[in-house]
Amino acid sequence: MAQANAQEDESLMPATEPGKIRNIAVVGHRGVGKTSLVEAMLFQAGKINRLGTVEQGTTASDWDDGEQKRAMSLSGSLLHLDWHDRKINLIDCPGDAGFQADTFAALRVAEGALVVLSGVMGVEVNTSRVWARAEEYELSRVVFVNMLDRERADFFRALDAARSQLSERCVAIQLPIGAEHELTGVVDLLHMCAYMDPSGGKEGGPQPIPDAMAEQVQEYREKLLDAVVETNEDLMARYLEGEELPAEDVAHALKDAVTRDELYPVGCGVASKNLGISALLDLLVEGVPSPAKKGTTIEFGDAGQAVFIFKTISDPFAGRISCFRVLAGPVTGDTTLVDPRTHAKERLGQLLLLNGKDNESAEQLCVGDLGAVAKLKDVVTGDVLVDHEVPVEPPHIDFPEPVMSFAITPKAKGDEEKMGAGLRRLSDEDPTLALRRDPQTGEQLLYGLTQMQVEVACDRLRSRFHVDVELHPPRVPYKETIRKEARARHRYKKQTGGRGQFGDCEIVIEPIETVDGEAATYEFVDKIVGGVISQGFRPAVDKGVREAMEHGELAGAPVYGIRVTLIDGMMHAVDSSEMAFKIAGSLAFKEAYHKADPVLLEPIMELDVTVPDDAVGAVNGDLNSRRGRLHGMEPEAGMTTIKAEVPMAEILTYAQALTSMTGGRGDYHMTFVRYEEVPTHVAQKIIEETKKEREAARV
Repeated sequence: MAQANAQEDESLMPATEPGKIRNIAVVGHRGVGKTSLVEAMLFQAGKINRLGTVEQGTTASDWDDGEQKRAMSLSGSLLHLDWHDRKINLIDCPGDAGFQADTFAALRVAEGALVVLSGVMGVEVNTSRVWARAEEYELSRVVFVNMLDRERADFFRALDAARSQLSERCVAIQLPIGAEHELTGVVDLLHMCAYMDPSGGKEGGPQPIPDAMAEQVQEYREKLLDAVVETNEDLMARYLEGEELPAEDVAHALKDAVTRDELYPVGCGVASKNLGISALLDLLVEGVPSPAKKGTTIEFGDAGQAVFIFKTISDPFAGRISCFRVLAGPVTGDTTLVDPRTHAKERLGQLLLLNGKDNESAEQLCVGDLGAVAKLKDVVTGDVLVDHEVPVEPPHIDFPEPVMSFAITPKAKGDEEKMGAGLRRLSDEDPTLALRRDPQTGEQLLYGLTQMQVEVACDRLRSRFHVDVELHPPRVPYKETIRKEARARHRYKKQTGGRGQFGDCEIVIEPIETVDGEAATYEFVDKIVGGVISQGFRPAVDKGVREAMEHGELAGAPVYGIRVTLIDGMMHAVDSSEMAFKIAGSLAFKEAYHKADPVLLEPIMELDVTVPDDAVGAVNGDLNSRRGRLHGMEPEAGMTTIKAEVPMAEILTYAQALTSMTGGRGDYHMTFVRYEEVPTHVAQKIIEETKKEREAARV
C-alpha cells in the first residue's frame, strides 16, 4: 500500500491556516457519481493530470481492488486540492447502506456536506438518511445534481424533490443549458456567467449566458436573490430600494446563510464530462465555512494539541493508517500525544496528506486540517489524542447497528485464529462489522449491515490476510419451555461387581414468570425434608437437570422458563454418589418434560423498514407472508417507515427481498424483542428437520 512507503520529500507541504481550509464530506446514495465528481474536482484543480473513470478503475479515490472490481466505493477516501488559495479536503464517502460507518465518521470532521443527487433518480433513501445526520451535526450543505446528460434526467424535477424531501430552503444557484443528451453547459446564477461543456477536458473560463435562456435565468436569479436577502437585513433594504446588488455582497451573504444552515444552494453539472465543476468549486470556497469560522463540537478539554481519529485503514504490510482531524495545534511529526482511553503515549511520526492511495508528506498541520499517520499502536476509530491527561469524552459517532449475520467458517482447518485476527483488523477499519460466537449454537457469526458488506469483508480476508472462508445462513436460536406442571421420579441403579451406583429423586417442574411477564431462565428449589437425600447430593440433582435443559427433547434447543422442585428421593449408604444423583436428576427431568406440554419458542424481532411510498403495499404484503404483525406506518417526505414484529427465522434473507421490492431504495434495521411460541404447523416442520439431522449424525 502506497501510504506505508511515504517517499522522503525534502519540500514538505507547508501548513495551511484554519481560515483557508474547507473540509467537505461528499455524500449521497449509491450510484449518483460521487467518486466521478471528486475526480473531476481534482482534475479541474490540477491535482491530477487526467480524468479517471469508475468503469475503468482509474479514479484517485476508488483505489482498492474490491472497489475497482465492483465499480463502487466501499470505504471513505481522503483527498485534497487547492482552489483560489484555499485548501479543500474532500472525503469521498460510500453511498451503499452497508458502508455507512465511514460516511457518519466523515460527517463528524467536516464543516460541510456536498450532497450529490442523480438527475434521473432525484432524492433516494440514503440521501435522506445522510441529510438527517448532517442536520443533527448542524453541517452546512451544498447540493449538486449530477448526471444531467442521462436519458430522463431533469434538473428541475430533482430540485423540486430536494425542496420537498430534504428542505424548502434548497435554492438553485446554477441552471443547466439544454437537457439530457443536448446538455451543453451550466449557468452560474451568482456570478451571472456560463460554463460550456468541455467534454472531459479542462473546463474553460466564464462565458456569456445564451440569449435564449435570458427569461429563465432572470426568474431563477430573482428566486436566488429573494432567498439570500431574506437572511440579511442590510441587503434586504438595498434590494427593496431597487439597488443592483454586487455579486461579492450576495456571495458574502450567501456564505453566512449557508454557515447558519439557513440556505442550501443547489448546483448542477455532469461530473464525467467535467461540466459545472469550476462553478461548484467556487461555491464550495464561497459557501462552506472554514474550521476557523465554524469550529468543532468534539471535546478536547484544555489540551494545547489534540487530534480526533475518524478513520482507520488496516493493511497487512503497513499496519494501521490512522486518519485524523487536528482539534488543537498545530501538530508535527515529533508531537507525542496520550490516548485517555488507554493512557498510552503515541508519537505521531511522519504526517501524511492522502490522495486516495497516494500521499504527500507534511511538515505540520494546523487546527481544522485533515491528515494521516501510520502505525499508531493502540489507537482505534473514535479516539481523541491529547497532549496531556485530560478527562475527555470521545465523541459518539452513533454507528448503525448490524442487522444481519452469517455463520462463518474457514475453509482450511487450523485457520480459525487467522480468521479471527483478520476480522478484528477489518472491524478496526469498519466498526459496523462484528464477529461474535453464539453461545447457544456454537457458531461464529459475522454481523454486518448488508450482505454485500459481509461479502466484501470475506474478499478482504482472502486478499489481505490469505484466509479463505465460507458463509452459511445462521441457525435460528430457538428455545423450549413448558406450559403446565408435571412430576416424575427416576431411580438410577447400577451394579458393577464392586461398589455400585444408586440415586433416586422425585421432582416437580412448572413454568415460571417474573413480574414483568418475561419468563425467567431457571430456578431450582430444594424441598427435601427428613434427610432422605443427603445435603451433599442435592446440588448434583440440580446439575443433572441443568445439563438436560441444554438440549430440549423437541428440537434440541435450550429449555428455559422452568422451576424445578426437588421433593423426595432415596439414597444408599454405600452406593450413592454425586454422579448417580446427577444422572437420576437428568432422567427425571426428561420424563417430566414430556408430560409438561413442551413448546418451541422463537426470537421475535422489531423491524423498522423505510421504503418509498409506492412500495408500501408490496412490502406490507411481504411482511404478512413472513408471519409479521404490522404496528403502524409513519410517512415522511415521500418515504414511509413501516413498524412491525417479525420472527427472526423469516427475515434471515430479508435484505435481498427488500432490495428486489424497492429497487435498492429500501432500508431496514431490527432489534430483538422477546421469545414467542412457534405456531404448531411451523414447529412441527422444525422438529421433523431436527430429528432428521440427529438421525443423519448417528449414521
